Amino acid sequence: MTALLFRDDPYLRGCEATVLAVEDNAIVLDRTVFYPMGGGQAGDTGRIGPWRVLDTRKGASADAVLHVLEPGAQPAPGSKVAIALDWERRHRLMRLHTALHLLCAAVKAPVTGGRIQEDKAHLDFDIEMERLVRDVIEGRLNELVKASIRTRPVWITDAELDARPDLVKTMSVAPPRGEGRVRLLDIPGVDLQACGGTHVADTAEVGALKVVKIRSEGKRNKRVTVELA
Repeated sequence: MTALLFRDDPYLRGCEATVLAVEDNAIVLDRTVFYPMGGGQAGDTGRIGPWRVLDTRKGASADAVLHVLEPGAQPAPGSKVAIALDWERRHRLMRLHTALHLLCAAVKAPVTGGRIQEDKAHLDFDIEMERLVRDVIEGRLNELVKASIRTRPVWITDAELDARPDLVKTMSVAPPRGEGRVRLLDIPGVDLQACGGTHVADTAEVGALKVVKIRSEGKRNKRVTVELA
C-alpha cells in the first residue's frame, strides 16, 4: 500500500519515502506525491534520488503506484529516497484538468471520453456538431475562470455514488473504487463529479483558456480541445 499524498495536497512537490519493491524498471514506494496515469490524466515525471522518473503508472492493487525509472541502476528495497516532481509540468496538468471540469459546465452534453496532456486537453461529447460554437464555449470557460471559484475535494461512499449515477459524467472512465469511498471534485455551482485527478484550488489559477479545435470523431464523439492561452 502506498500513501497517495497528492489526494490531500496536490501542491506537494516532493517528500521522503521508503522503497517497498522493485519491479523491472519501476519502483513502489511507501508514500508518493506522483500521480499515476488515470482518468485521462498523464502520469507524473520527476526524480527519485539521482534517478529520473519517466512516467508513473498504476500497479496491480488500488493503491500501488509504479514509478518508471530511466534504464540503469536502481535503489534497493528498504532504502530511503527523496522524491521530487517536475512541478511546472504537474501544475499545467492540474490547470488543464480543472479546465475540463469547466468545459463540462460549458457544454451540456454526455461526455464520452477525454485526455489531459501537458500542453492541451480535450473532451469528447455526444452532441450535434452545430451546437458546438467555439466563441461561445471559449467565452463561457473564461467567465468561469475569472469568477475565481474555489474548488474542493469531497468523499462519498460507494453506496452514495450508486445512488447518484449523475455524478459519473465520463461514460468511458469509471471512478476508482475498492476502498469503500469515492472522491469527487466540487466546483460549487459549476460542476460536481467523481474524479481522482489533481486540480488547482481556484478556477482563477487555471488562467485564460482558448478552444483550439472542434472536430467530429464519430457519430457520438465531438471533440473539443483546449489549451492554456
